[in-house]
Amino acid sequence: ETFCEATVGSRDPSRARELKALFETNYFRIGTTSDEVGVELCGALKNVVATGAGFCDGLGYGDNTKAAIIRLGLMEMMKFMRTFYASKGVQDRTFFESCGIADLVTTCYGGRNRRLAEAFVKTGKPISQLEDELLNGQKLQGPQTAAEVYTGLQAADRLAEFPLMAAVHLICERRLAPEKFIDTLRNHPEHA
Repeated sequence: ETFCEATVGSRDPSRARELKALFETNYFRIGTTSDEVGVELCGALKNVVATGAGFCDGLGYGDNTKAAIIRLGLMEMMKFMRTFYASKGVQDRTFFESCGIADLVTTCYGGRNRRLAEAFVKTGKPISQLEDELLNGQKLQGPQTAAEVYTGLQAADRLAEFPLMAAVHLICERRLAPEKFIDTLRNHPEHA
């Protein structure tokens, strides 16, 4: 019963109020938004960024490097959603809901995608083996989502605009060494 928040995305305001009333307590606060697609995409894309944060931890980089990864990851999440889902009603304010920046930070510091990516770098074991050893039957979303995002970006010829997401996929596929991760971010489009 420690204080936390969640976001309900629903285009139906009465449904959002109903879900809020059903789940909200004095320690579990619920925010609502009509941006269903934005809530879902934040929930998926944050796992890609958290995988990158885990690589950072596995490589022994500090909090400033991880903060840069989180910031660049958030910028890529925003750009990805604006670029490919603007017609679906994605709203910028969704990034500042609990499902956005709050969930991103939490996942990058304590989530299973971060934890397993750190182990991936430190042990060199395959992701599937680490899932079996560390996740008690759960599966990671970060590597799978990164693969799907990569495929879409490649088809749209936009990989260069999303170097963090692209690098996460390539590292998970062992097509890029984890030690090269930061090098892919040094000339990030956000630094232009």
